[in-house]
Amino acid sequence: MSVKKIFWENPYLTKLEAKVTSANGNVITLDQTIAFAFSGGQQSDSGTIGGFEIIEAKKEGKEIFYTIGDNHNLMPNQNVIVIVDWEKRYKLMKLHFAAEIILELVYQNFNHPEKIGANITVDKARVDFFWEGKISEIFPELLHKANNIINLNLDIVSAFDDEENEKRYWYIEGFAKIPCGGTHLRKTGEIGPISLKRNNLGSGKERIEIYLQS
Repeated sequence: MSVKKIFWENPYLTKLEAKVTSANGNVITLDQTIAFAFSGGQQSDSGTIGGFEIIEAKKEGKEIFYTIGDNHNLMPNQNVIVIVDWEKRYKLMKLHFAAEIILELVYQNFNHPEKIGANITVDKARVDFFWEGKISEIFPELLHKANNIINLNLDIVSAFDDEENEKRYWYIEGFAKIPCGGTHLRKTGEIGPISLKRNNLGSGKERIEIYLQS
């Protein structure tokens, strides 16, 4: 089974009518959805299905399993309204793409160091590298280049490389084309100003933390 992922077609949609395709205790599946499940370091959406809070969203293969409250009364073939918390989603989209830009700039300008981790929450994004010395030494150049991309308000194209296997990418002309299955902005200018913070993880590991300024 697979759910139609409308959050890829239109990541700005916050309300959708869907049909319950299975209900196993407090875990349900839908025929289509706008509620993103944790993937690629991007946090799951918050929201409701049929008025019941989404406690967890888990992606397995092409399916997404939603855990909702124990007291729900949803049944297969029932139509439900899916609503996502837009404020959280939009922050995640902005921080996710800010992290994508920072990561790609580090790769392009600093000899493609090995990335060892990444995570995007509603408060900040982070990218971890094997790195000799203080990664904060490159922050002035990183911020200059990142803010230039943001201020130019460039188009972000998101599409399938391989629709059957749900392989997606984002593309900015003249900058990069990167495999990614997250929810993406339409334009870089939506990110707004960002700031960076260094976190030393020890053993030659450095973290860049990324924050929105607006």
